[in-house]
Amino acid sequence: MLRIAQDLYRGTFVSRPNRFIAIVRLDAGSIVTCHMPNPGRMWELLFPHAVLYVRKAARPGRKTPYEVAGIERDGVPILLDTQYNNDVAAWLADTQQIPGWEGWHLARREVTVGDSRFDLLLQKGEDHFYVEVKSCTLFSRSGAMFPDAVTERGRKHILELAAMADQGIRTGVLFLVHWDRARWFLPDYHTDPAFAEAFYKVAPKLDWKALALRWDNTFTVPEPVRLLQYPAGILARENQNRGDYMAVLQLAQDREIDTGALGLRQYPAGFYVYVGSARRGLAARLARHSRLRKQMHWHIDYLRDKASVTALIPIRTADDLEHDLAAAVDRIADWRVDEFGATDCHCPSHLFGFHENPVHTPRFMAVVEDFRMNRLDGILPV
Repeated sequence: MLRIAQDLYRGTFVSRPNRFIAIVRLDAGSIVTCHMPNPGRMWELLFPHAVLYVRKAARPGRKTPYEVAGIERDGVPILLDTQYNNDVAAWLADTQQIPGWEGWHLARREVTVGDSRFDLLLQKGEDHFYVEVKSCTLFSRSGAMFPDAVTERGRKHILELAAMADQGIRTGVLFLVHWDRARWFLPDYHTDPAFAEAFYKVAPKLDWKALALRWDNTFTVPEPVRLLQYPAGILARENQNRGDYMAVLQLAQDREIDTGALGLRQYPAGFYVYVGSARRGLAARLARHSRLRKQMHWHIDYLRDKASVTALIPIRTADDLEHDLAAAVDRIADWRVDEFGATDCHCPSHLFGFHENPVHTPRFMAVVEDFRMNRLDGILPV
């Protein structure tokens, strides 16, 4: 049975000092510190002034007097509480609301097998079914991906479930997708290619589901909407060590920088997004941009010597998207550095400036979403 709903307070997102803390301005006017029960990155949701729903902490005397329950995206309520996510999974299974799992009932929660602990143990007669539950909050117009940050624990879990399946034990994964517009699901091979590769290999062995849910702003009882399509062929094609990327850098103060063949250039303080590509060795290219000590070769090496890297955003793909990506970033940038990284193409530049960190702005993350996810809508099998 789902827990009784607590009174929720509406507010807006202010900041996130660390993974487990959110600062929220309540509609009543006060600013409160909240426990964030979802350690995911959530760049695509946690924008300044995003609508959040919080409740008073269940345990009196807690350092964080409130905890986050959910958020809105495009006016749609999204559950963020990963513990409640597991409660919902148990309830959906026990009330026979997961298509294909009818007849299975909840036997226990938090079941230990060997060195691992799985979220649910379902039972049908004498048969047992071990299920790991995941909360999915990374969405596009019609897609969903998991995870939104590297999860070695998640990879370990699915490999262990597959090993159990090889022994004749029924195992599976339930991805609860908190976005009622989602129609397809993939592991996020851009962010965690190791998890995606493992999932691709073991998915045929597991009885797994990705189920879209619809919530209202009370976050009490969800409505199951649909099971999501799994375009495995796209995963096999796209999850390779190649593609395009955006390197986000911060320059703390105005600098005149000798930029190799470009000569001395003036760079205002702010954030910069460099668009590049690697037809092979994408991981090595990103690692190169992370390092300071290296032989100067590309224009970006000279800027990197004076600026810090704040984010590296790969777009793993078999297609050549670099110039389209540069044009998309150019359209939303506050300025650009002409000719930078573009001496061998017809683009005006591959380096673009922003006054604020672009990963915290909807306009930039919309570009990331378009190139990572929305473009897949056009190549999904009918």
